[in-house]
Amino acid sequence: MRRRQLLCTAAFALAASSIRGQASQKSMTVYKDPSCGCCEAWANAMVDADFEVHVRPTDDLASIKDRMQVPSSVEGCHTAVADSYFIEGHVPLEAVERLLNERPDIRGLAVPGMPNGSLGMGDNPAVASYDVISVDKQGNTSVYMSVRPKV
Repeated sequence: MRRRQLLCTAAFALAASSIRGQASQKSMTVYKDPSCGCCEAWANAMVDADFEVHVRPTDDLASIKDRMQVPSSVEGCHTAVADSYFIEGHVPLEAVERLLNERPDIRGLAVPGMPNGSLGMGDNPAVASYDVISVDKQGNTSVYMSVRPKV
């Protein structure tokens, strides 16, 4: 009887660790205006990419941006937080994944404004033309990635 109990316990532990291994290791919180649909579309794209996303509607995005030290020159319409990074605006999935894989010593990434064709704003590679901006710990900005129309 003890052998059967040991085998069942081992099988359960193996199954539980397998399930944990399949769960998303990536998570983020998205702070957005309660009535913004493009922010919801961006968050849904992150869910589709296997992120665990917690959406937090707020009427005070300015305080989130201040707390995360997002420069006003690169503000977008929503602010996500993943690990210790901010992801401001309609940052494409490729840039988010690169950020979390490479883990550079920066504050975060931003796509200022609401560029046509960006993720959440139509996600149309034929018209998308914008830069993803990185913000370092001193608040300096540089181009992290360029998105240009694919014809």
